[in-house]
Amino acid sequence: MSGTSPATPPRSNPFVRYFSDFQVLRETRSEYWGVQFVNMLDCIAFFSILTIAVVLLSEDFGFSDERAGYVVTLYGATTTICLFFSGTVTDWLGIRISLYVAMIGQLITRLAVVVLALNPDIPNRDTLVWIAFFTMAPFVAMVQTVFQAANKRFTTSRSRGAGFNLWYLFMNIGAAAAGYLIDIVRRFMGLENAHIFSYGVFAAIACMVITFLMIRREEQLLGEGETLPEPDLNKPKPRNPFQIAGAVLRESVFWRFLALASLLVGVRAVFLYMHILWPKFWLRVIGPEALIGTLSSINPVLVIFGLILIIPLLQRFNVYSMLVYGAMISAMSLFVLAIPSWGYQTYVISICALIVLTIGEVVWSPRLNEYTAAIAPEGQEGTYLGLSMVPYFLAKTTVSLLSGHMLTRWVPEFPEGEPILADRLAAGEIPFWDSPSALWIILGAFALAGPIIGVIFRRWFTKGAKWAKTTAAGH
Repeated sequence: MSGTSPATPPRSNPFVRYFSDFQVLRETRSEYWGVQFVNMLDCIAFFSILTIAVVLLSEDFGFSDERAGYVVTLYGATTTICLFFSGTVTDWLGIRISLYVAMIGQLITRLAVVVLALNPDIPNRDTLVWIAFFTMAPFVAMVQTVFQAANKRFTTSRSRGAGFNLWYLFMNIGAAAAGYLIDIVRRFMGLENAHIFSYGVFAAIACMVITFLMIRREEQLLGEGETLPEPDLNKPKPRNPFQIAGAVLRESVFWRFLALASLLVGVRAVFLYMHILWPKFWLRVIGPEALIGTLSSINPVLVIFGLILIIPLLQRFNVYSMLVYGAMISAMSLFVLAIPSWGYQTYVISICALIVLTIGEVVWSPRLNEYTAAIAPEGQEGTYLGLSMVPYFLAKTTVSLLSGHMLTRWVPEFPEGEPILADRLAAGEIPFWDSPSALWIILGAFALAGPIIGVIFRRWFTKGAKWAKTTAAGH
């Protein structure tokens, strides 16, 4: 049969087509690749620290669920606030110096957490760990803005799209590796949680070495025939950010956009639950031997394959449809997690929930930027994206503050020597509405309500949208 079948064009295969698009990156220099190595090493540290933070604070510092949630809230909120200013600092210092500053800051603060966790006799160590997390946040924010600036600076206009796609791919590889790192340290090496931060110290040192060896130049990379634009002396003086924001706030289209962004915060919060609720949920419902890192890695691993397999197939569908229906799919993952389970059953339920979450994520998450570009007036896309972070920041802060209270109410830890939650669930001692299932139903209903409202008021939310010509409006 093979002799009669026509040969398949190489680029018709989604795998081949996806990776062949990266060939254009051959025109980049060592600076771009140095940034990607830094990206992957730092993402392993960032995501492993984010996932283990609440566990470390409770197991190694004796913090209650509520108090651990407050520390993570401080860390997350400070990082988000610093993102608004770190871009200006990066532009002032330059990419190379900014990377050194960010890595030195992360090295010192991560090392501080390691020392505090391994030495319980240090005076006031509970207060000092609060300070360590708070001080870590500005350097975490700086790294993110360095990546954005460097990806643009070290690619040409022709290779920029592929450059950002590969950066996103490396980030997810780092996120997946972070989960395995957690289980290697905790389960297979039998080390304390603090040594996950020890990897962060090593990563910061390695990133500085890579910066020294591979990032030497900072000028804009230009492709063949490209030139830097000449300054327009007759160009009107640009408006300051407050003038731009004031003009945007007077536009009715912005309030439609902000309403939709607010409706989606429940879905976006699911990814926050992965780091501040799910690790302790797994440890208490599966048992203290739970592979929390491996479970955490499922989402980024599936995202990597989803980027390759699904993205090329979705280009034919309407942006808004993918946004709201994809968000619904992600919200449904919480209802999957609500299926009563304990012990090893929870592995199966959690894996199914993560698959549903990721399918929805790959469909809807990239579409949010496309919707913003379609609905925002020309030249105001950045302002719209920035202001859309306000409702998410408020929701993120609220959820983080309440996370410990939610765990105490629905996923409690019982005193040492008493039956653990998994055993009590198995024995039928926990009423349904006092069990973890109730928590996921409540959060799932909150997440699902937003995209449903988005479907009902679709015409209002898409009024005046400028969809790309390749979008099939009929879907």
